[in-house]
Amino acid sequence: MLHFAQFGAGRIGAIHAANLAASGRARLRHVVDIHAPAAEALAAKHGARASDTAAALADPEVGAVLIASSTDTHAELVIAAARAGRAIFCEKPIDLSLARVDACLAEVRKAGVPMLVGFNRRFDPDFSELQRRIAAGAIGSVEQVVITSRDPGPPSVAYIKVSGGLFRDMTIHDFDMARWMLGEEPVEVFAQGANLVDPAIGAAGDIDSAMVLLRTASGRMAHINNSRRASYGYDQRVEVFGSAGRLIAGNRTPTTVELADARAVTTDKPLHFFLERYAPAYRIELDAFLDALANGTPMPVGAQDGRQALVLADAALRSLQEGRPVKIAA
Repeated sequence: MLHFAQFGAGRIGAIHAANLAASGRARLRHVVDIHAPAAEALAAKHGARASDTAAALADPEVGAVLIASSTDTHAELVIAAARAGRAIFCEKPIDLSLARVDACLAEVRKAGVPMLVGFNRRFDPDFSELQRRIAAGAIGSVEQVVITSRDPGPPSVAYIKVSGGLFRDMTIHDFDMARWMLGEEPVEVFAQGANLVDPAIGAAGDIDSAMVLLRTASGRMAHINNSRRASYGYDQRVEVFGSAGRLIAGNRTPTTVELADARAVTTDKPLHFFLERYAPAYRIELDAFLDALANGTPMPVGAQDGRQALVLADAALRSLQEGRPVKIAA
């Protein structure tokens, strides 16, 4: 039984806490949050205790930390957990600053502790099966990857102001997916963006719509399209085209029931948001973390994966600002 200290009692924290409580291999021991009532409520719900950072990390029973707090706290908590010798599960991104990420990873390497970065989409059953078939050669050599990722509606402007921007907050998931599906590191990024959803997002210094092209050294390409608004629900699709065929993973819907009548053929809209769409992925992600710890194997999504996704996000932002493709340093 692995005992966890969890940092963050918000929306993502509630998902992780429930999954820890439901696991037969883990126990939630501490919940830490800047908002004490939230920590107390979540801890009470799952038989844990509300604590502060020092107490949680000093507890000799704690073997791992789960960091699901606000992004601006991740780096500090990763470093503290590494120095305390705890295994680390950290939600994306590690930080909004590449220099700060590098400082974190240096501490993790120095401490020799395992670290998983929470790119939960890799654990979605459909996407992981798609990648498995790519690796098995089902479509030959990968040539093109197309990723569509659109939210049902924009977040608050207050959130936008602290999010790090669309590329670091939203597209970063897609950058990780592109790296995974391409099987090669992108060497060039070209991004375009616009404000088509909410003028207030533009006034806050961000974009709400984007298209990004990635190219690898061998010529493989990926296209990512994002929007902060999809009137029909949470739009999450991937197509991978290869020399011998293609693979597609589509949206998930509440049911597969289809109605055909004199007017039209209709189905359910996609699931509304990530809480519903990726609920199984979050559970599988935790199991993968526990498996890696139990077996002493590398984390399926490691700290370097978190760094590389941020490198691509930074390059996309620079491309948008300068209106040109940006090369990725080796």
